[in-house]
Amino acid sequence: MFATRTDWSLTPNRLSKMVDERQRKGLPIIDLTESNPTRCGFTVDAQAVLAALANSRSLTYEPDPRGLLCARQAVTGYYAERGIRVDPEQIFLTASTSEAYSYAFRLLANPGDNILAPRPSYPLLDFLTRLNDLELVSYPLAYDHRWQIDLTALAACLNQRSKAVLVVHPNNPTGSFVRCEELKFLISCCQTQPLAIIADEVFADYAFEDVAPGFSPAQGGPPHLALPRLRDRHPLPQGGEGIVQSGTGQYTSATPKSRDTNADRVRSLAAESGALTFTLSGLSKISALPQMKLAWVIVNGPEDLLRAALARLEVIADTYLSVSAPLAGATPELLELRHQVQPQILGRVRQNLYWLDEQLSRGVAISRLQTEGGWYVILRMPAVRSDEDWAMEWLREEGVLVHPGHFYDFSCESHLVVSLLPFTEVFREGMLKILARTAKL
Repeated sequence: MFATRTDWSLTPNRLSKMVDERQRKGLPIIDLTESNPTRCGFTVDAQAVLAALANSRSLTYEPDPRGLLCARQAVTGYYAERGIRVDPEQIFLTASTSEAYSYAFRLLANPGDNILAPRPSYPLLDFLTRLNDLELVSYPLAYDHRWQIDLTALAACLNQRSKAVLVVHPNNPTGSFVRCEELKFLISCCQTQPLAIIADEVFADYAFEDVAPGFSPAQGGPPHLALPRLRDRHPLPQGGEGIVQSGTGQYTSATPKSRDTNADRVRSLAAESGALTFTLSGLSKISALPQMKLAWVIVNGPEDLLRAALARLEVIADTYLSVSAPLAGATPELLELRHQVQPQILGRVRQNLYWLDEQLSRGVAISRLQTEGGWYVILRMPAVRSDEDWAMEWLREEGVLVHPGHFYDFSCESHLVVSLLPFTEVFREGMLKILARTAKL
């Protein structure tokens, strides 16, 4: 009766069941997985948001497959502010980055083809590839003082059915950026066989300076961070055949030596023309407006491939015409709101990270892995139990909710993912409970 692409388990996992049980009993939950900025106390000019939507031009239907020109010009202005030149004709507006992914997948791949994606990474990617009748093949991110792409393992994943390599810049949840040498390698792969690059840059504005675990506020500070929404109603797919792990899959937790993590960091892939490239972003993270469903995909690459891709994408976009006129018309004003909200988010994330490092510097059994951006931090726990058992222990005994690392397809146990977005007092209360219970155990 139903398509096999939707044949996933609908049985709630253990953590979801415990969350539901606590909620039924009226027991408190300190949510350290919070990913919704509209619930974290950040303020924007509400009147400006509503006024932007009250544009009389929205009463006239002017369909454009790429989206209203004024919106695309606002997007080019956003990139120009970051020193990146983008042509409005290379931009397609979408209702979400998920839809932008689907545009790229539909353009590049036939059913049964595969897309390479990083591991660990956000579990949404598995759902998106399956819904587009594609196979997700994971390539590993290795951790040695900092996260980096295992290029040898990535190359081993490629085959004749590989159509694109997906990079998340910065990655969610590792917070790692693509390096210049890594991008050079990816471009060489694309030039060797017909292959495209899909770059998810939704958290690109939330980048840290060079901050290693154990960093203290007195040393000066980093600018930014990111996270996922809790998709734990059902068990998340744990990969499958074709998954390639790096070495033993073990991540070191030694405190890294000081190094400049910015010098070789790719600024953005939006202007990359060495290979056919699709760069995704949107208002959800840039302006902390996830309820304003507007995103985009920027297409770049060698002239012949770019011309063909734009022509085909125009047909795909014209088929859906998903972006509403009020939202497209409001895009210039909504993008400007980033100047209000991003400093608030960066301040919150920075403060929570500094405080956490201060607590971890006191000889506790928990360490954190280095992060360069986003809204998350990865904790490494004593390897005396699984990451899910740690998460269950904290929720059951202390009412603190965190993400087990296997939600993100970590290849080894005892990693937990914590959001840095919650209110400072909530974050500290939850982490103090975690530290105290870990010390007892």
